[in-house]
Amino acid sequence: KMSVPDYMQCAEDHQTLLVVVQPIGIVPEESFFRIYKRISAVSQVNVRDSQRVLYIRYRHHYPPENNEWGDFQTHRKVVGLITITDCSSAKEWPQTFEKFHLHKEMYGSTLYDSRLFVFGLQGEIAEQPRTDVAFYPSYDECETVEKRIEDFIESLFIVLESKRLDRATDKSGDKIPLLCVPFEKKDFVGLDTDSRHYKKRCQGRMRKHVGDLCLQAGMLQDSLVHYHMAVELLRSVNDFLWLGAALEGLCSASVIYHYPGGTGGKVGPRRAQGGSLSAEAGNRHRPGAQEVLIDPGALTSNGINADTSAEIGRAKNCLSPEDIIEKYKEAISYYGKYKNAGVIELEACVKAVRVLAIQKRSMEASEFLQNAVYINLRQLSEEEKIQRYSILSELYERIGFHRKSAFFKRIAAMQCAAPSIPEPGWRACYKLLLETLPGYSLSLDPQDFSKGTHRGWAAVQMRLLHELVYASRRMGNPALCVRHLSFLLQTMLDFLSDQEKKDVTQSLESYTAKCPGTMEVITLPDGLKLPPVPFTKLPIVKSVKLLNLPTSLRPHKMKSLLGQNVSTKSPFIYSPIIAHSRGEERSKKIDFQWVQGDVCEVQLMVYNPMPFELRVENMGLLTTGVEFESLPAALSLPAESGLYPVTLVGVPQTTGQITVNGYHTSVFGVFSDCLLDNLPGVKTNGCTVEVIPALPRLQISTSLPRSAHTLQPSSGDEISTNVSVQLYNGETQQLIIKLENIGTEPLEKLEVTAKTVNTKEKLYGDFLTWNLEDTLCQFPLKPGKVATFTVNIKVKLDFSCQENLLQDLSDDGISVSGLPLSSPFRQVVKPRVETKPLNPQESSKVGDFSHVKVRERHQN
Repeated sequence: KMSVPDYMQCAEDHQTLLVVVQPIGIVPEESFFRIYKRISAVSQVNVRDSQRVLYIRYRHHYPPENNEWGDFQTHRKVVGLITITDCSSAKEWPQTFEKFHLHKEMYGSTLYDSRLFVFGLQGEIAEQPRTDVAFYPSYDECETVEKRIEDFIESLFIVLESKRLDRATDKSGDKIPLLCVPFEKKDFVGLDTDSRHYKKRCQGRMRKHVGDLCLQAGMLQDSLVHYHMAVELLRSVNDFLWLGAALEGLCSASVIYHYPGGTGGKVGPRRAQGGSLSAEAGNRHRPGAQEVLIDPGALTSNGINADTSAEIGRAKNCLSPEDIIEKYKEAISYYGKYKNAGVIELEACVKAVRVLAIQKRSMEASEFLQNAVYINLRQLSEEEKIQRYSILSELYERIGFHRKSAFFKRIAAMQCAAPSIPEPGWRACYKLLLETLPGYSLSLDPQDFSKGTHRGWAAVQMRLLHELVYASRRMGNPALCVRHLSFLLQTMLDFLSDQEKKDVTQSLESYTAKCPGTMEVITLPDGLKLPPVPFTKLPIVKSVKLLNLPTSLRPHKMKSLLGQNVSTKSPFIYSPIIAHSRGEERSKKIDFQWVQGDVCEVQLMVYNPMPFELRVENMGLLTTGVEFESLPAALSLPAESGLYPVTLVGVPQTTGQITVNGYHTSVFGVFSDCLLDNLPGVKTNGCTVEVIPALPRLQISTSLPRSAHTLQPSSGDEISTNVSVQLYNGETQQLIIKLENIGTEPLEKLEVTAKTVNTKEKLYGDFLTWNLEDTLCQFPLKPGKVATFTVNIKVKLDFSCQENLLQDLSDDGISVSGLPLSSPFRQVVKPRVETKPLNPQESSKVGDFSHVKVRERHQN
């Protein structure tokens, strides 16, 4: 029973000669495979003066029991042996050469020829010319290896032609031997060898065998004829096992004809390369080989009646692509009758699948694969199981069954860590699990899950992610555990039950206690990069709003107090096109300004989707454009809270355009940088604002008590306070105004003006007077300093204007209430035209109230 299947088999392997390359003694692995790579490069050789091509299949390991099936299918027969050895002294040579002969005995019954490559031996022995031994000083000084291999293949060709003609030509009435597979030999003991049934069996099997030899010798049309005749002979005697082999040979030859590029997934068509062989090489004498004249013409043989030249080239000899599959099905059904032919049946299924993959007939290919899954072989080792499932996965991938492919690859991954293995291969398990991700519509980039609807089966995806976490832990890599658990929590949050959310977060916190989660890319040994996983759903942010500074801190453009405001007119352009791009919405500039050095605020509306209290630590703003000091906050959100306002603050340290790009958090020990561009459905009023240089800050206080009434509403760019005073006609009172610099910038200029507001058309005499000379001597007013000036309030009524004025006065007294003292605390400095010095006499007007404005200006 052939026990070891070759899952890499494909139909075109039937035309190859099998050569085994193995080391003898102790040979460095690196050196061996360097030479093996050079040897295996000589895989296709032209036959000179002919269109025939020989194909060589190299293996560095081949089970001897499989070699016993060489008569059944000749491509399974080891026909060449190349051994590689180290030999440093002449004393070691006899023992080395003896080992070479012992090695040949392992495949001795089938070998056509063999070679021994000796490295390191120099001197008299190495200088003796030998056919089967090649000496080289070292592994770096062996330029003629390829030429030696070409000569070796030439000798294989000579023997192949000799055997092909020997099996097919007339042997003067000799009986045709019965070819058998190993398990059949005991069944044919005592059979009547003279019966017609037995002779047909012998003829059919030999005809099939000659077809194999013709296919290996590059005679495709001849092989088709032999296979057809073998099928007819074997079908007539119900020799099902060999009938299946003849049908498979017919399929292989037809596949080679229809698909010269091959079915094994090789790149590019098969082409001749390397050296060339002479068709007259058969005339040369070789020890152990019969001297023959190679003639690829018509063949004659006893009992086979085979002048096949008339049939060569007929289209009916080659199966159509559809018939190839039908014949494969028939052959596999015959193999299935024999439990000892399980490997042959399995490999035939694999070959048929590769053909169907090229024909793009995926459903039929899946039927062959399903049959291959249930073929019962001997008790396989864990390594063989891994290989079997991996190849099944690869074949399902080739026919487009991605999820099925992922299923078998996952089984192979689990097999790497089977309990029966003394040292489980967790790294191999992890690597195979990663390869299953595309089949389950999974990637390790969280960005793929932030767009559109969820793809794939969430339950299976979560199971796979848990297995990745477990494999990472068994590998001793806590950083990988944290990354995969973070990915699971971020992308599968909507599919986790309340209990699963608690379990995952508890596991995550236990891992981050040893290895905190970061925003760094994790690079695996094979080069695969795992991107960071920011927690954009813990908490979920619904809106972001940049807030204006408090009224007392807002900057305003400088206006002239003593002249007309300077207005800058710009053309108005109307456009009906309105862009609603989220990116444009975030990049649009806001109509207010922030100030360098002042605390600025951004309000987020968030909610907690978890069924328990969510603690968010170290939450702050991410900005670009200017240097910005983010002041982190910590918050605790109730379980499944509704929308909850959170204000994040920071201080811009430089000036320019600042853009709020997102925020950073620390949740469950995982640090996250959450960018607004990656948050779907987030509303914002714009994220770019201008930061202007730091401005002076002025605090004003007066000697008069505050008024409970506001006589004139304050405009949006003014800070007002109202004071109250009661005077009699002719009475004078002083109002002391204290100016304190509470900022970090000096106050360099002070302007005072008065504004008369008439409400009842009552006329008064001189009302307010002041003198700023002493006050201006204290300027520039440095931070922390205080300056004062005095305003004289004098009531002088003129009763000659209106007779009915007395009706509105009581006891010749007047109540001057709500005297507004107004000061914009900060202003953007703009140059203005020089105005005339303020004349207190001109500025004192008769009226109900006088509006005292105190303004400071910082000059550039």
